[in-house]
Amino acid sequence: MRLLLVEDDNHVAAALSAILSRHGFEVTHARSGEEALQALLPDSGAPFGVVLLDLGLPDQDGFEVCGKIRKRTATPVIMVTARADVRSRIHGLNLGADDYVVKPYDTMELLARIHAVSRRTAPQDPGHGADESPDGPHPPLRLGPVTIELPTRQVSVNGTTVSLTRKEFDLLALLAQRPGVVFRREQIISEVWRTSWEGTGRTLEVHVASLRSKLRMPALIETVRGVGYRLVAPAG
Repeated sequence: MRLLLVEDDNHVAAALSAILSRHGFEVTHARSGEEALQALLPDSGAPFGVVLLDLGLPDQDGFEVCGKIRKRTATPVIMVTARADVRSRIHGLNLGADDYVVKPYDTMELLARIHAVSRRTAPQDPGHGADESPDGPHPPLRLGPVTIELPTRQVSVNGTTVSLTRKEFDLLALLAQRPGVVFRREQIISEVWRTSWEGTGRTLEVHVASLRSKLRMPALIETVRGVGYRLVAPAG
């Protein structure tokens, strides 16, 4: 897999590139936001499988770079940063990042996240075929003011389209197909992230928070303490 590493610290980039190369990745190193955007142009060679994006870049903020990347390509973006606050994580996901890793991190953790993100963007990924069934296309899921179109992966609230990342949609679609049913955290991680890796739990929490914020319905997804989450169908 080709991987674009966006990191202005040459020493950090060299060490990480060596580790990634040993695990079979072909690494291209970009030292600035502009260099990263140039590397993602259609005529720059074979497409990248994943972008590792540091937020502390010399020419522009990493959040800004993420937004520009998402406008150009659907390539998965993993933000790698020392900014550990939840607001920064949610902001990154809202801009289209697929995951968010906080420094300092364990190398195996980073590799697991890269593989998890790349698996879910494979052609067969969308919701384990949730968009289609042998019996034909699914009708829209209607939950009060929320409408979920599985075939087109569109979500709207009171007729207004809400932009979700791929993983946010997969999470919402999973919960919405069985309103009121409690999904265990392990089950969600297995079905949405396709992994049993425990470190994905924090990412799940951030995605739930992001969904509540984007849909402007904090009570839609209820936390069942010690168990997991369930979708509470709104009235009307």
